Amino acid sequence: MTQPATSGGGTSPVMVHEMLPGRVLLGRGALREVPAQADRLGARRVLVVAAPSAKVVADDLVEALGDRVAAVFDQPRQHTPAEVTAEALALGRAHGADGVVTLGGGSAIGLGKAIVARTGMPHVAIPTTYAGTEASPVLEETVDGVDTVRRDPALVPDAVVYDPLVTLTMPHGLTLTSALHAFAHAVEALYDADGTPVTRAYALEAAECILNALPVVLDDPGDVVSRERLQGAAWLAGLCQAYGRMGLHHQLAHALADAFDLPHAELHALLLPHVMAFNLRAAPDAAARLARVCGGSAVAEVMQLVRSHGGPTALSELGVPAAGLRAVAEAVAADPAPNPRPLDAESVLHLLEEAW
Repeated sequence: MTQPATSGGGTSPVMVHEMLPGRVLLGRGALREVPAQADRLGARRVLVVAAPSAKVVADDLVEALGDRVAAVFDQPRQHTPAEVTAEALALGRAHGADGVVTLGGGSAIGLGKAIVARTGMPHVAIPTTYAGTEASPVLEETVDGVDTVRRDPALVPDAVVYDPLVTLTMPHGLTLTSALHAFAHAVEALYDADGTPVTRAYALEAAECILNALPVVLDDPGDVVSRERLQGAAWLAGLCQAYGRMGLHHQLAHALADAFDLPHAELHALLLPHVMAFNLRAAPDAAARLARVCGGSAVAEVMQLVRSHGGPTALSELGVPAAGLRAVAEAVAADPAPNPRPLDAESVLHLLEEAW
């Protein structure tokens, strides 16, 4: 990020990059370190928040934590509804929880952040997807049906444990879409006008790792080395989102998800090549960097990955009505996110129609 600063009688932009706190463990078998991380943070009785899809790993985690487990909450929900947070908090308080351990994707880790926002408890996060929520100081909640956003460095988990072994059962489609969600963080960091050398370095490394490792994992889901590379890329891409400003891609994804209650990972993935094609012509430096990383057209490579998905690859297949596109385009153009290309309702509508 940059900000104006006065020096020697003049004004010039001064880059400021603030590092977020936290500890990251990455590698095969890292899940075994969770009890030690809870102990290090002083958490003696933890509330385990686990996505239903991670039940097998959650059972192993609970066994490893032993007497440290106060209770298990296994019903996190997308968009972190406040009533679900209240339910999890009540369970934790009833059993004397003084820490939270989350296992899953954005819904589970988001709920952990919501609990931290209300209690200040230490938080150990174990991601099972590649979306990067665990690296971000952002909490998106739904309160009385209204989406709210908090941004606070205190929301970053105190420890993040990346173990590629916990991703081995991730469905093929989620592997693809959540990795492309991470790639979207990297792309938008590359053309963020307030980006720093750090965010651009993170973005390029994340992009290269995803483009190299993702096809390998899709062909051979048991390739643990490539899965570990994807987790490292997801971490870096999440830091891009944490430190930088996200642009049109994320704004469109949130606007569409809110309007039509759509799944985030698939939505981010199918929008990505269309937004890249729209923006990269106005961001030649980012386009050149991505071209070097992928050895050709980044848009074409991402589009090929999207079209390999067995699930929805167009907005129409997600159930978005064509008649609803204009309202979304007008709302986005009326309050545009930072973006390399100026936005107006007609150009955004054309992009959405291409994705439809």
